Amino acid sequence: FDVHWIVDSIRAQGACVVIPQRRNRLDRRPFDGALFKARHLIENFFCKLKEFKRIALRSDKTDSSFAAMIYLTAAIINSR
Repeated sequence: FDVHWIVDSIRAQGACVVIPQRRNRLDRRPFDGALFKARHLIENFFCKLKEFKRIALRSDKTDSSFAAMIYLTAAIINSR
């Protein structure tokens, strides 16, 4: 994800690039470590949510029951 055209496309949409660049990149761009850390925590949380089969397969029939299962699994993850 460290290609010039991807970074330019992301910036053209008004977003900021959070993924750090490669170590061997010649032109270094600024990097926000705190924002990357927050992004990493959120990404890890979604990975932990997907460990629960019912969430990963989206087997609930209604949106409200699916939301309830997300809240329940989030509480279980938080209590660990």
